[in-house]
Amino acid sequence: MPTIKNKHMKFLEIKTQIKQFDNIDELPQADTELVMMARAAAEKSYSPYSNFKVGTALLLENGEIVTGNNQENAAYPSGLCAERTAIFWANSQYPDVPVIKMAITAIKNGKILPSPVAPCGSCRQVMIETENRFNTEIETILDSSGEIWVADKAKDFLPLFFEGKDLE
Repeated sequence: MPTIKNKHMKFLEIKTQIKQFDNIDELPQADTELVMMARAAAEKSYSPYSNFKVGTALLLENGEIVTGNNQENAAYPSGLCAERTAIFWANSQYPDVPVIKMAITAIKNGKILPSPVAPCGSCRQVMIETENRFNTEIETILDSSGEIWVADKAKDFLPLFFEGKDLE
């Protein structure tokens, strides 16, 4: 089959860097504590249908820590992810305080997953909206029983994002 060439086509290369640690012991103590709070939040998840428990712990600029977990519903679209649960609660209680760091943990069948799980697309979009709202970046720690991934900002997870200026 012949190759079709389009002399007008160009490529857009998108790169992101995420730090990788071999295990939780390599994290700074403050990050380890945030991860442990995310793990505790995951254990409190209401997830009777999937048994996929997710917990999030947010560090706010004022030093407050807010946690959240996924909340399922028999009508699946009616549930809410851990990340959005925590961010929305933080924004409702501390409307002028930025989120500066978050840790996310996922547990299945009572065990922390062996590899990090990234936030879903809806959560990534909310994380980016939160970064834009406060003009700050949210360092994000993705926990697992094995390696730990750390991104400097939510936009590292969703480099092609939609934001308010796109509505103009």
